[in-house]
Amino acid sequence: MQKDIHSHAAPKAVGAYPHAKKVGDFLFLSGIGSRNPIDNSIAGLQINSKGEVVAYDFEGQVHQVFHNIKVILESSGAKWEDLVDITVFLTDMKRDFATFNAIYATYFQTVQPCRTTVEVGALPTPIAIELKCIAYLQPTTKI
Repeated sequence: MQKDIHSHAAPKAVGAYPHAKKVGDFLFLSGIGSRNPIDNSIAGLQINSKGEVVAYDFEGQVHQVFHNIKVILESSGAKWEDLVDITVFLTDMKRDFATFNAIYATYFQTVQPCRTTVEVGALPTPIAIELKCIAYLQPTTKI
């Protein structure tokens, strides 16, 4: 059985897809970015007249993306400790990986999901980070 999850506490999806989908004992999160769900803002984002990103607050974006993941998990009846696999997409690996790694370590002190980090040329909105997560739900977890 499958169930789509849409969270009103997370930023609106930029396409026709749910925030998450429960399939059996697994919860698959769509790519979740660092937009603020209240006003759709992106931490420290500055764009020039050509529409190019010239500056952003990467630390702020990392904290925001983790917040967004957490509220989607909670809306799904899951918790942070249920995460088993995370794929990280960064737009500037050289600049941002060490910062991401340091912040990541503070969020994952007791649970350590598998993780893959890749650099991408762009994301659908002018964010610098997006995460794709999978959580394993104990059979007693109700959604």
